[in-house]
Amino acid sequence: MDSPGYNCFVDRDKMDAAVQDQGPKELSCTELAELKQLARQGYWACSYALRGKVYQRLIRDIPCRTVTPDASVYSDIVGKIVGKHSGTSLPLPEFVDNTQVPSYCLNTRGEGAVRKILLCIANQFPDVSFCPALPAVVALLLHYSTDEAQCFENACRILACNDPSRKLVDQSFLAFESSCMTFGDLVNKYCQAAHKLMVAVSEDVLQVYADWQRWLFGELPLSYFARVFDVFLVEGYKVLYRVALAILKFFHKVRAGQPLESDSVKQDIRAFVRDIAKTVSPEKLLEKAFAIRLFSRKEIQLLQMANEKALKQKGITVKQKRQFVHLAVHAENFHSEIVSVKEMRDIWSWVPERFALCQPLLLFSSLQHGYSLTRFYFQCEGHEPTLLLIKTTQKEVCGAYLSTDWSERNKFGGKVGFFGTGECFVFRLQPEVQRYEWVVIKHPELTKPVSLEAVAAPSPPCRPMSSDPADRLSPFLATRHFNLPSKTESMFMAGGNDCLIIGGGGGQALYIDGDLNRGRTGHCDTFNNQPLCSENFFIAAVEAWGFQDPDTQ
Repeated sequence: MDSPGYNCFVDRDKMDAAVQDQGPKELSCTELAELKQLARQGYWACSYALRGKVYQRLIRDIPCRTVTPDASVYSDIVGKIVGKHSGTSLPLPEFVDNTQVPSYCLNTRGEGAVRKILLCIANQFPDVSFCPALPAVVALLLHYSTDEAQCFENACRILACNDPSRKLVDQSFLAFESSCMTFGDLVNKYCQAAHKLMVAVSEDVLQVYADWQRWLFGELPLSYFARVFDVFLVEGYKVLYRVALAILKFFHKVRAGQPLESDSVKQDIRAFVRDIAKTVSPEKLLEKAFAIRLFSRKEIQLLQMANEKALKQKGITVKQKRQFVHLAVHAENFHSEIVSVKEMRDIWSWVPERFALCQPLLLFSSLQHGYSLTRFYFQCEGHEPTLLLIKTTQKEVCGAYLSTDWSERNKFGGKVGFFGTGECFVFRLQPEVQRYEWVVIKHPELTKPVSLEAVAAPSPPCRPMSSDPADRLSPFLATRHFNLPSKTESMFMAGGNDCLIIGGGGGQALYIDGDLNRGRTGHCDTFNNQPLCSENFFIAAVEAWGFQDPDTQ
């Protein structure tokens, strides 16, 4: 390596095998679009010197709050904070949550420097209460810093970013936990095969997904993490979701069909990530990550906001022991005429994470309340979301997850009008399991998101809603945020006195008559679904379930 200014914290013998200092020495481009492509292609990945220059430039350009600690601050405080202790004997600050410092080919001096820098950051950022990603960030930045003070300044700039549209690292448990829930939601939508495997082998699938940042910030080998960080500094937080989803896809591909144990799946994924070089190159990992057609950054931000609000309303703002998600559906007190406990748990694994924390509450049963659509509406009003279950006289079982309060139908003045959001989905359980989501999820090219301006606050989780419809509508995947070519792709749910309809455009996913006696099902544009059961059917039973916060029981 011919970058002597960057070598003081590095074990050269280890580094020579991990990074070869080859390739270009300068970068002239200034356009973001071009920079994004170069980062994804690994333009500076083979040049230790150029990567250092690019990191300094990208971090220097981060918009930060007015008072952001710089290198001179570090020089002033490090002696007082560290004292005469050797760096490697220093404790780590509480906000890293017992996260170990990745070695990343650092020498003893480098390992001690990471601890010194983290303690000085804790001194200057008392508002940072939970940031387990930071040790990995500091350890990597040390590779491209001429001294500890420069590394400290760069890490501080990442923490002090004040651009609301450019989130970089989680700095509180609330932000971290909502990111974990958001990742779970994205897995549910974009890695359905892997999600199905996780649900099958995990007592608490959320606990598995809560590990997602550790896969990136700690378990990934240095050469892989550096490639991810290259793109992260250019494109931001969304890149992390992409790469973690790609990791899970590769894990599922390699481990599908092999035995997995509930108590070891987290460790299995960690081990897979540590040894990922046996499976896929950094280039293939990023290629897979950017082949995933994710929602826009704004839509993901809305989902994060909704998850964060759900956690706040449950009082989850500091670290505490999680409850097993499977406990949401208790075998001893759950009874349905249509689905088993296992089937309900499978459905629960599909719902958004902020509602998976809730427990099922029976709102309507045709056997208990009678076969009346009017009574169905009466029992369901004031609750969102709800789960509709239908059993036919041929013992077929299908249904729908419905994001919005049925009282919304009243705003159409007695006419049948569609409402709801893109979180709605339809499914069948018998004779075989199949879920159909909003067509835009798998085909985002159908639409372009509009701006985030004037977005309402996310809807509260699992509780009766206020009387104002504006307070109840979830902003995530609301059609008002999309430029849709036609309305046929956004006909989620509708209800009148004589019928109930789920999914529209070119047909109806479900149509139920006013006596809850007959129904029909077919393809619709909104969900791009196949018929959910026999196309014309008689109803044996109908149930509607709400989502109840266990704290309110």
